[in-house]
Amino acid sequence: MKRFFLTAGILCVFGISIFSQNNTSGRLTLQQCIETGIANNLDVLQSDLQAQADEIRWKQAKLNRLPDLNATAGYAANAGRSIDPFTNTYINQNNRSSDFGLGSGVTVFNGFSMQNLVKQNKLNYEASKMTLQQRKDNLTLSIILAYLQVLNNEDRLVQARNQLELTKQQVDRLGTLNKEGAIRPSDLSDVKGQYGGDQVSVIDAQTAVETAKINLCEFMNVPYDRNMTVERLDVTSFSDKYADTPDKIYEAAMQQFAQIKAVNYSTQSAEKAVKVARGGLFPLLGLNAGFGTNYSNTGTTQNFINTTDVKSSDYVIVNGSQSPVFKKQDNFSEEKISYFDQLNNNRNSGVSLNLRIPIFNSFQQRNRIKLAKIDLKNNELVEKTTVTQLQRSIEQAYINMTAAYDKHKILLEQVDALTESFHAAEIRFNSGVGNSIDYLLTKNSLDRATINLINAKYDYVLRTKILDFYKGMKLW
Repeated sequence: MKRFFLTAGILCVFGISIFSQNNTSGRLTLQQCIETGIANNLDVLQSDLQAQADEIRWKQAKLNRLPDLNATAGYAANAGRSIDPFTNTYINQNNRSSDFGLGSGVTVFNGFSMQNLVKQNKLNYEASKMTLQQRKDNLTLSIILAYLQVLNNEDRLVQARNQLELTKQQVDRLGTLNKEGAIRPSDLSDVKGQYGGDQVSVIDAQTAVETAKINLCEFMNVPYDRNMTVERLDVTSFSDKYADTPDKIYEAAMQQFAQIKAVNYSTQSAEKAVKVARGGLFPLLGLNAGFGTNYSNTGTTQNFINTTDVKSSDYVIVNGSQSPVFKKQDNFSEEKISYFDQLNNNRNSGVSLNLRIPIFNSFQQRNRIKLAKIDLKNNELVEKTTVTQLQRSIEQAYINMTAAYDKHKILLEQVDALTESFHAAEIRFNSGVGNSIDYLLTKNSLDRATINLINAKYDYVLRTKILDFYKGMKLW
């Protein structure tokens, strides 16, 4: 956990540094926002660490097929009765000894569990990479939504200010005419009331812009900057109707969508897990080899000196007298064997082939197989549900896109019609033919239609991006 938080902290600082470097002009592009968000997002960082961990597990599973090699060393000091490691007999004296060994072992056969475990961990790693990509795609879509919301609210702010300026011009004009007694006082008060409402609309629009910027900063995980601005997008390039059909989008999603790939890899991994568990039912064959030597301070050797005649306890009777019997005796001198000579002389080695046949183990292995099959069934259900949900989501997203396109097209026509109506009402009102009520009603209708058109324009852009998201396309 300490390593995780340290790594996450470093990446966050690095991401903020990138954000600061890319934001020297104070104007952010959509790509900069996405890259900053991906560099700082906690879910993305955690998914990246999980993918790194799964990659290590996969590589370790491959390395587990290699023979192991281990060295041992020991030192012992004994007092009193003990076993002399040099002669393997009991002695009753102080004894110091040391031993050294080198051993290696390799699994020859274990029911292909190791091979299937390699494949399982490889699939887990691929699933983690797809999950990481899915997290990045989800975050990218959220940042695009927040980015478009900033642009949307900025356009609404411009529209609100234009409305306010237009109303202010009417207030100034009617104020002059009212002083001259050329209009009804109610016309001036009606327009002043509209002016107050337009001022509130500007305040609301300003608040919405800053709130959208805060929301964008939240997705990027960076501090809010009041001076932050975003680069405008050419949303007119999205005015054409989306070309692909739901069936084509679904077909592309099944091949490209990261979430589909992730659940598919998880299902394949669960299949390999069943084979890994089944391998435990087979005999385990292992090959082992070892080499060792030892040393003891009691180790000695006998060196021949000469042969002498010595009197024995036996005798013979010669002429009635006992005569002793002499025998030959070899004489030796005792000499301690040097340390390295002992290590060289006491070398030993061996090779063994071990077979372990499972007969009864409380049904543990069979229950592991059953649990692995249950996990496989669960992954299959998740994959099936994910595919079904994807199909429904694409259909719904396509319906929303079509509705947004049609709505945008209708609102364009409505704004054009209401603009002509407003110009006519404005001419009548300025010439004194119309009244303030008709003028304000027409103006408010045009204002609402214009705001709705702005919303519909960015809503359609977002809906097309969602469909691109399902197709696995780059979103910026």
